[in-house]
Amino acid sequence: MTTTELEREAPLLTLDGLKKYYPIRKGIIKHTVGNVKAVDGVQLAIREGETLGLVGESGCGKSTIGKTIVGLEKPTEGRILFRGDDVSHYSREQMIKLRTELQIVFQDPYSSLNPRMNVGDLLAEPLRVHRIVPKELVSKEVDRLLEIVGLPATSKQRYPHEFSGGQRQRIGIARALSLRPKLIVCDEPVSALDVSIQAQVLNLLKGLQKELKLTYLFIAHGLGAVKYVSDRIAVMYLGKIVEIAPTKELFERPRHPYTKALLDAFPIPNPRLRGRERIELAGDVPSPVNPPSGCRFHTRCPNAQEKCRLQEPALTGDADHPFACFFPID
Repeated sequence: MTTTELEREAPLLTLDGLKKYYPIRKGIIKHTVGNVKAVDGVQLAIREGETLGLVGESGCGKSTIGKTIVGLEKPTEGRILFRGDDVSHYSREQMIKLRTELQIVFQDPYSSLNPRMNVGDLLAEPLRVHRIVPKELVSKEVDRLLEIVGLPATSKQRYPHEFSGGQRQRIGIARALSLRPKLIVCDEPVSALDVSIQAQVLNLLKGLQKELKLTYLFIAHGLGAVKYVSDRIAVMYLGKIVEIAPTKELFERPRHPYTKALLDAFPIPNPRLRGRERIELAGDVPSPVNPPSGCRFHTRCPNAQEKCRLQEPALTGDADHPFACFFPID
């Protein structure tokens, strides 16, 4: 889908001021002494039919956003709008119905699959619980799911430990597809796989998106995978979104220094281009328990000035390429 076509579509999912804090409790009575601010006021929209990549260093809050979207975590503040409805505080019964619309593929397929159930039962369980097909057609639907992810029907009798990592991820994808969702959160789905297998799984996800008209939130810390599958990319740092842009524009013209630093860390195949000016980050990521005042990146930013320490920049700029920086890269 082209950028122009996407702009005509209303967002399928919108995060409006999303916050997720984890309380820190100490003492005998476990009183709260602080909060881990994993996600802190995120504004984000995902259009129907697109793949939005979400990148950032480990611990920046990417996976927390994914889990909050599908209801595995409850937001502390803010709204999650799906098809215009606020689903952020749905009851258990409402969430059961919403499961058919929102699904997740986890990073580690082995830990997300019940080792005591064979593949046939793993895929049949959601079909029966949500009554996706009549009972007599469940076995046939399981065969169809295995076929579309590239596994033989004989896989039904085998258990997760009998498969390779790439095959287990295919099973995880098949399980997510079993409920025929509109949006799938892909939480670093290829980071635990060998490079050669990563390409196969990424191609599978792209093919399924086209065939089944899916929408993806693709979470990763590797820019190579995100560049390959994403229409747009959102860059996250310490609980905040710092830049959003179409994939090609982000790689060719990053505006935020943190985005530039991430791109500079990405391997360059062409030796002639390796001598360009690069941003190298100093120091460690600050603690989300006590994030820096002003711009959260100012403690590591080569462009930081006094204003950055005192004021927090808003996500502004072009409508299709907003960034949160007072002194962006030209």
